[in-house]
Amino acid sequence: MPLRSLATLTILTVGLAAVADERAGVPPELQAFARQHCLDCHQGDEAEGGLDFEALGGLDAKGAFERWVRIVDRVRDGEMPPPDSAEMEPEARTAFTSAADRWLFEHERAEWARSGRVGTRRLTNLQLERSLHDVLGIDVPLAVRMPEEPRDHGFTTIADGQSISHFHLERHVEIVDVALDEAFRRALSPVDAFRREFDGPGLCRTNPKRRCREPEEIDGLAVTWSGGPIFYGRLPATTAREDGWYRFEIVASGLNVPDEHGIWCSVRSGRCVSSAPLLSWVGSFEVTEEPGRWTFEAWLPKGHLIEVRPADTTLKKGRFPGGQVGAGEGTPQNLPGVALHSLTKERIHRGPDADGIRRLLFGDLDVQLATKKEPGIVKSDEPRADATRLMQTFAERAFRRPVAAEDVAPYTAFVHDALDAGEPFAEALRGGYRALLCSPRFLYFRETPGELDDHAVASRLSYFLRGTPPDAELRRLAEAGELRDPEVLKAQTRRLLSGEHGERFVADFAAQWLDLDQIDFTEPDRRLHPTFDVVVQQSMLLETRAFLLAMLRDDLGPDHLVDSDFTFLDSRLARYYRIDGVDGDEFRRVPLRADQPTEARRGGLLTQGAILKVTANGTTTSPVVRGVWVSERLLGVEIPPPPSNVPAIEPDVRGAKTIRDQLAKHEADPACASCHVNIDPPGFALENFDPAGRWRTKYPVGNRAGRGPVVDPGYDLPDGRPFDGVVAFQRLVAEDRERLAEGLVRQMLAYGTGAEVSYADRSAVHDVVAATADSNHGFRSLLEAVVTSPVFLSK
Repeated sequence: MPLRSLATLTILTVGLAAVADERAGVPPELQAFARQHCLDCHQGDEAEGGLDFEALGGLDAKGAFERWVRIVDRVRDGEMPPPDSAEMEPEARTAFTSAADRWLFEHERAEWARSGRVGTRRLTNLQLERSLHDVLGIDVPLAVRMPEEPRDHGFTTIADGQSISHFHLERHVEIVDVALDEAFRRALSPVDAFRREFDGPGLCRTNPKRRCREPEEIDGLAVTWSGGPIFYGRLPATTAREDGWYRFEIVASGLNVPDEHGIWCSVRSGRCVSSAPLLSWVGSFEVTEEPGRWTFEAWLPKGHLIEVRPADTTLKKGRFPGGQVGAGEGTPQNLPGVALHSLTKERIHRGPDADGIRRLLFGDLDVQLATKKEPGIVKSDEPRADATRLMQTFAERAFRRPVAAEDVAPYTAFVHDALDAGEPFAEALRGGYRALLCSPRFLYFRETPGELDDHAVASRLSYFLRGTPPDAELRRLAEAGELRDPEVLKAQTRRLLSGEHGERFVADFAAQWLDLDQIDFTEPDRRLHPTFDVVVQQSMLLETRAFLLAMLRDDLGPDHLVDSDFTFLDSRLARYYRIDGVDGDEFRRVPLRADQPTEARRGGLLTQGAILKVTANGTTTSPVVRGVWVSERLLGVEIPPPPSNVPAIEPDVRGAKTIRDQLAKHEADPACASCHVNIDPPGFALENFDPAGRWRTKYPVGNRAGRGPVVDPGYDLPDGRPFDGVVAFQRLVAEDRERLAEGLVRQMLAYGTGAEVSYADRSAVHDVVAATADSNHGFRSLLEAVVTSPVFLSK
């Protein structure tokens, strides 16, 4: 038997000891097929690959359904029975797969009829934050206060992967209190906005003779040189006196600007002291000799400030002993630097203003704002009646659907009791709102087996596309019973993705689908990747988001995911990719030509820096890791976990053996070969890209780049077609648009519905792809076909 087939059978039989020694429930035609084509090699204790068909029972045992799905898929693909066995008529293979399809489909559909395709599902941390923002009108970051969420098939939205503990519930109550405190503070207090302007000297160190990390004053400007000290360029004048969102407008120019390009600077925030070394990204800009103006917004906790400094690691860096910088030490070193002419700091709020929050909380009741001596007061002539009315309105917003008065009555009674006990109206109402926001009807989606009602459709659509509760327009359509109309759903999808909302959808979806939120998890070794820096990394993220947004808005086909004739760049990322002709810090669409060097052809997700970085560990690359990632995230090929007795491959840092030499042993191992036939092609195709996303032709040796063996990116696709590198691989894979479309639809359905695509969903996936053939399976067309599909509209 070929090793590939033997390996398939080995993987399929992991855990077979748990399967009963009987075949109850297996359709007779499947048993007959096994007797005729399988039992010669697969029965008893000596069964090849450990697969004993006589012991393989029905679908009720744990893991049995998944094992049967793998067997059927291998038979359908011609891997079982093996090619060197007795010839099997195509009709027999078709009869087996058809019978198995019916069996597996009917079994799964029966399960769904009882409990639904999607399990009980709650709001993710991000959805919870945005829900509280929407219901209360606030803008305080809340998701970071919740416990870290597990992922299932890459997403936190998958119901089967969600869990909840006493600790989770405790944190939920805590952030509800934080949210209510902020909402009531803003509703009952005077406006807290302010604006301050600083000139250059106002941003500098207060004592010019002291060596420190603040800018120095030169000709009335606040100057920070290119250098290594941590927190160099911190601006104490920007320190936040209170938690809040702040807008900074910076006017700056460059000093000793290189002839070839400007000076890229970073803006980050934090406490900027050694006891709190972490900094949060705010933004970046490129200065030239002419002053420019840039605007950034950032959330600053109380006591945090911003740091502005040159951040391009390719620039000459100054030598500043002791980690501090004295005035006058940078000038004689002829260093590049950034000179701040002025900075404006403004306290802002995102979302409704204070009047809007008062309407959300108190409706049309009058409010007397707090003073230094007196708290704010909500005026009500009929407090019990007003509380009843406000609680009803708030409950329908919080629960995302109409709510019967009797369902709200227990919560309202709590408010009435507080009023009767003499509590101020606002305090009593706050307690009622708190109870509603701690209800399971707020935290969980209300979905019942079968078709979703219109209000459930409104919630699913809104949380899928915006991560927020349904807005007034969706609630109106749901109340009118119009949200199951395909044309209405398509129109609402376009509306919900218009403007900045499309950008947010792309960022949210790609963060989990493409692991972009893991880009900070590793940091490339500076000795091997000296030109990589934080500005490059953030530009990589912007490139991928801008590219996906273009696919959405222009309805581009899924072949662009692997190969495209354009990308989006700023001057820093273009220089990192060695692409000429891109100037300035604004991202723009850049055409890619077929006659460009291979290293400069960054079309499609596969060759974008963000993807290449999240699929590496910062020091080395692995064709296995990248191959599995590409197979599952882009090609729609599920790769089963490796057998427990197969060790992971560790790179040979001495350079004596290439990764190809090491993987050759796995290809010869029966337990590995069938999976590596899918894993290795994309993995090897990307080997010319290092862990920091830059092009290479040789592997490193130790901490020396380009000193090891020559990279060989050639391989064969599973169907036998050869390729000699990433460009040829992209071209071959992009030809199969339907396969790429199916892979994308699977990701959309998993993220949007809360359940991975299962066996019984396969026909629905095919239908979605077929429905978009006229648009060449464009990204937006696929999205609209997904939200109108029976899978999306059912629990």
